[in-house]
Order: sequence, then C-alpha cells, then structure tokens
Amino acid sequence: MIARLVLFTVVLASTVAASGERVEIVFPTANPAWAAGKPFSEFIQHAGSGDPASGLFGGVRNGGRQFHEGIDIRATARDKRGEALDSAMAAMDGVVRYICAAAGGSSYGRYIVLEHPGQVPAVYTLYAHLAQIAPGLRVGNPVPRGQVIGTMGHSSGGYMIPKDRAHVHFEIGVAVTKDFGLWYDRRRFGSRNEHGMWNGMNLLGIDPLDFLNQWRLRRVDNFQEYFSRLPTVVRLRIATKRVPDFTARYPGLLTKPVPLGGVAGWEIRFNWTGVPFSWTPLTALEVMALTPDVPVIVEVNAEIEQRERSKSLAVARRGGVWGVGKDLEMVLQQLGLAR
Repeated sequence: MIARLVLFTVVLASTVAASGERVEIVFPTANPAWAAGKPFSEFIQHAGSGDPASGLFGGVRNGGRQFHEGIDIRATARDKRGEALDSAMAAMDGVVRYICAAAGGSSYGRYIVLEHPGQVPAVYTLYAHLAQIAPGLRVGNPVPRGQVIGTMGHSSGGYMIPKDRAHVHFEIGVAVTKDFGLWYDRRRFGSRNEHGMWNGMNLLGIDPLDFLNQWRLRRVDNFQEYFSRLPTVVRLRIATKRVPDFTARYPGLLTKPVPLGGVAGWEIRFNWTGVPFSWTPLTALEVMALTPDVPVIVEVNAEIEQRERSKSLAVARRGGVWGVGKDLEMVLQQLGLAR
C-alpha cells in the first residue's frame, strides 16, 4: 500500500508539472480554414442536410435527438473521379493503439485510434471513414504530431456515405474501461466486439472543436485545464470499495490521493455527455449514510440536462429526486459501479 501511495504521489507530481505546459497540436487535415480563424462552415462537412452544423459535435442531428461524438472535416482536394485526396494527420505526438483496416468493419469505416501518453489526461484521438491507412503504420508505432496516418474517405459499415461527402471524422476523448470486452459480452448484443477497448461504445468524447478554439485563443493551454473547466451536469456519490481502472489510467482527474486504507466510495462529476471528469475518493465517514453500491445523484444542472436531448444522464422523479438516466447508467456499468 505504501508503494502504491508513492507511485500515486509521483504520478500526481508529474501531473501538476504537466498541467502548466502548453500542448502542441495541429489540425488533423491540411484544411487551412480553422488555423486562419474562419467560420466552421469553411471546414466542416454537413451530414446530408446541407447545414454544416450537422457535422459538429453533440446533439446536432434529428432535431437535437441524435448525438455525434466528433467533428466531420470536409475535403479540400479531389481526384478526377471526385474522390477526396486530403491526408489525415496525427493531431499530437502519440502512439498507435488501434487500426481497423476493414472498410465495413465498423460504423466508423476504416479508423485509427492514437493515444497521447504525454497529455494529462492521456486522451485518445480517433480518425474515421478513411479511404486507406498509411503504408507501414502499425499498432504500437510512435507517431509525431503532423505525421500522415491515412487518407480521407467515405468508408463505413451498415450505411453509405457518398463520395461528395467524404470527410475525416475526428474525436478527442477518454476510454471508459480496459475491460470493455467483458462488459460487452455480458450484455449479449448478438454480435462480436471486433475492436477491443477501442470500440466506439467505450469511448467518451469531448467537443474537439471547442477545445481547439479555446487552445488557439489561449484560453486553455492543455487538456488538464480544459477538463477542469467542464461544467458539472451531474454529481453523484456511491459507497463502494471498487477502484475503476479509469482512475489508474487517468490519475490527473483525481482531486486528491487515494487514502492509504483504500476508498470507501467516490464522488464523481460528469459533464453533459457523460464524461466522468472529476473523481474524489471518499472516506467511510463520508459514505456512512449511503446504501452500498447504489449511486445517489446529489446535484443536477437541470437547465443543461433538459436542453441536451441527445443524452440522458438524470431523470426527474417525484419529490425533487433525480434518478440515473440510461446514458449515465451505461457509463456506470462500464466503470464497474453499477450492475
């Protein structure tokens, strides 16, 4: 236990040091419009409606009821057949964690996931609907910022993207659990999980364009600053001795060290999309009034929760009590904090 505390202290110290550094990041395609400060309509691909906002992050489709986890970056160059020629590039220094080379193997089509261990938290970036993967790119390869990793396309599984809407779907986020396969198998979805922990159901994104804009304007320097400023939509407490692997992979999201004797519970803050961006370990005294292993919502930003119709984190019940919504329930299950 002492060794564990020492390790956490070292990680926490490095996190504090990293939090003051400015991340080096580039736009993931050669489209110059974002860097030039132009409107998003100059670089975002619409989803068929003609409205560029439908290619943004969030509840941007079907009247606000359909959630879109990333942004869709449109093409700037095409060949004689009308196929996109733009390259997809690593947004930051990172490591290749996953490659899906099969065009129809996922709703993402061909996609690549990079993890960025130099960042706090160690976010992933995802690049989807690719026409091809860069030759020689392999899982485990380190990639520097700006390296070409693939070519923009319109690959997809289960539906068709026309070539005139070719784009790179780009995400930034965190993975819920390294044991996603176990959760997936227990749910009996009826199909195999071909993508390990890099299945889209295990990935929680932040708004990549919002982060990029805040960074360009120097309102934030890094992901630690950005995550710390996410608005709390749900705050819950749970009495449990479980320590989700999420907290070990993203120790920078802990507000204080885990006690020497272990945890008796957690207080977790979620943003409106369900990202658990703040974790506070609780003592036995702090959870003595709670029923073991039953999450209790203690705070809800009702204005945001009711406005964002593409996600359900909290459900209003009689007497001013809030229950856990279906999207939050799934995250808690994947974290191992709900049955």
